[in-house]
Amino acid sequence: MSQTLDSLPPELSDSILCCYVNGSSKVQVVRITNIPNWYFERVVFPGQRLLFEAPRSAQLEIHTNAIASAILADTLPCQQLQVREEAGMKG
Repeated sequence: MSQTLDSLPPELSDSILCCYVNGSSKVQVVRITNIPNWYFERVVFPGQRLLFEAPRSAQLEIHTNAIASAILADTLPCQQLQVREEAGMKG
């Protein structure tokens, strides 16, 4: 299934692999809205790990569900979530 909303704009070739873990006990909605012509949104359940590709300048917004609304709980630079290869993992 094609997910065209997730495709990075071609001019954003400087993307990074990121990992976010929902360490809370609540369902969260995470979004990236600061990149023009691109929108990213996912539901992340408690304990779930989310791997995603994003532009280096992206900001991940973390929204925690409350009764009949969502509250912006935090915003993290995607560079802080970047997955880095460990020296012992090289093949």
